Amino acid sequence: MTASAAPEGREWTIAQAEDYLLGLELFGMRFGLDRMRRLLTALDTPQKRFASVHVVGTNGKSSTVRMIAAILEGHGVRTGAYLSPHLVSFAERVRVGDEDVPPERFAAAVQRTARAAAKVDRTGSDDDHVTQFEALTAAAFRELADARVDTAVIEAGLGGRWDATNVLDSSVQVLTNVGLEHTRWLGPTVADIAGEKLDVVRPGGTLVVGEDLHPDAMSLARAICAERGATLVQAEHLDPAFPPLRALGAYQRANFAAAVAAARALLAGRPEPIALQADAVAQAAAATLVPGRFQLVDTGPDTVVDGAHNPGGMAALAQALAGIATDPPRRTAIAVSVLDDKDAAGMLRELLPVSDVLVCTTNANPRALSPATLASLAGQLGFPTVVREPDPRAALARARAEAGPDGLAVAAGSIYLIADLLRPAGAGRASTL
Repeated sequence: MTASAAPEGREWTIAQAEDYLLGLELFGMRFGLDRMRRLLTALDTPQKRFASVHVVGTNGKSSTVRMIAAILEGHGVRTGAYLSPHLVSFAERVRVGDEDVPPERFAAAVQRTARAAAKVDRTGSDDDHVTQFEALTAAAFRELADARVDTAVIEAGLGGRWDATNVLDSSVQVLTNVGLEHTRWLGPTVADIAGEKLDVVRPGGTLVVGEDLHPDAMSLARAICAERGATLVQAEHLDPAFPPLRALGAYQRANFAAAVAAARALLAGRPEPIALQADAVAQAAAATLVPGRFQLVDTGPDTVVDGAHNPGGMAALAQALAGIATDPPRRTAIAVSVLDDKDAAGMLRELLPVSDVLVCTTNANPRALSPATLASLAGQLGFPTVVREPDPRAALARARAEAGPDGLAVAAGSIYLIADLLRPAGAGRASTL
């Protein structure tokens, strides 16, 4: 099936839907909203059929989206979510309530979108095609609308201004944090990047920002909210007495604090306002699990996979590891893979204080740095023990062996590495975008 194929007739299977989406990778990433608007028009503007919370930021977006959705569901609001990226199946990106949409419904949504995309492609120039992320986003919006969700919590893909999700007329926007990532597309400074992300703020909306937002980003948030008549809310630190979250990792408390503030704003702004209920918040905290984010996948030794893929994410991971590996001290071995457009040195520096052994590996994405390159960089930074293991599964096995039964084994550095480790053996080709 070619990327432009949109056959009539028999309903697609999930495998056919994923093949179609993988075929769109040949068109790469293209920013701009014109194609997306035309695609949604061809799908009968599904994004206008639900209220929305729009989540942007450098780190913590997926966790915050899941947490907001869980809190809203706990208040009786039928809620959907759109997340990116996925770990094993594209269908993981679209959720209604506490479940991914069924594979057959996801496939049907993609098939409808493929037909609409074919029409859009015919009206554009020869090199102007609907992209993978645009098709995914449009399919998600259509499925969420067809599922009759009241509110959808939507995660931006990259940036905000030209991201395909920025067609929403959201009432609440969330900026989790801002770090130096994707500078090639978003700009070289925190202020530049914040400006791209904060373009999602809507006139009269409510912007929720993370509890420790960078001062440059906070200054810009204040200015943009004043300019657009939006309300600015900074998330408050969770009370130390607040029970532990099911989502492990100290950084998840900051994400949950932002989620609480966003849910409060959304509920207060409904036609019939709903007061935030402490028991519903506590239930969401106890129930929300975030796959691939400080996820415990095995014991003997405890084995954690985490999708941290930039220095800020690695710093949060290192803090979480220090909290569980130092009292009592535990030997820690970390399998790491990093893409070539990331700040590998900055990421490894964050891991140095918490790593006894670094296992350098790769992943299925062709942009992954070689184990030799990572090992050379780690040696320059002064890691005590560095080994190479190109195969991701073998690398995690080596980390487990190096940690010993009472130690701690970790895999981090790229969401693609985590996907390789969690994907069943023999599963289909992974996405590389």
